[in-house]
Amino acid sequence: MNIFEHIEFTQLDPATTERDIIDLCLMAKEQYVHSVCINSAYVALANELLNDSDIKICSVIGFPFGATDTASKIHEAKSAIANGATEIDMVLNLGLLKSKNYVSVLKDISDVKIAIGNIPLKVILEISELNKNEIIKACQICLDAKVDFIKTSTGFSKGGATLTVVKIIKKTIRNNIKICAFHGIEDEEAAIKYIELGADRIGVSRQFKTNSMAA
Repeated sequence: MNIFEHIEFTQLDPATTERDIIDLCLMAKEQYVHSVCINSAYVALANELLNDSDIKICSVIGFPFGATDTASKIHEAKSAIANGATEIDMVLNLGLLKSKNYVSVLKDISDVKIAIGNIPLKVILEISELNKNEIIKACQICLDAKVDFIKTSTGFSKGGATLTVVKIIKKTIRNNIKICAFHGIEDEEAAIKYIELGADRIGVSRQFKTNSMAA
């Protein structure tokens, strides 16, 4: 298995500098990972650095809480795409989900999906804030919205991906949506376990360790 085909290098810290983005993109090209995931302010810079490669640029929107209104998410997504983003990660509105306002959750996601057209959309569930039934319901809504990926976490809450939750997500969505497991996956051995359970993408920091790369 070429683990790097599944890897998404992530740099979302609020104190991220231009130098951090440059280093991230250089390492991404060196390891030839699938994608980088960054805040929208740095998409144009990443596009300059990666335009001679096939590495995807993923921009987060409504990040990290998902509580911005739909129009703002759409504007942010379209701006990121104009600057070179090739994938969009949006955070599910947890408050609406917990309020059982499922129609509004679906509309929020669907409107973004429609607005960005063929650009792949990941929906971040923030699983550490949800119980099992809420995770299942969120997955069902994502199925209805025809999103491309479900992502486990933002990295800004009290926990990240777990094998148990990835099993729950996979059982719910089957092969209709891909899975991105993110946060807390620190080495190749752990990443392989998630891939074997059905994760298609593994979000990691630059400290991720493989047999061919030291921290």
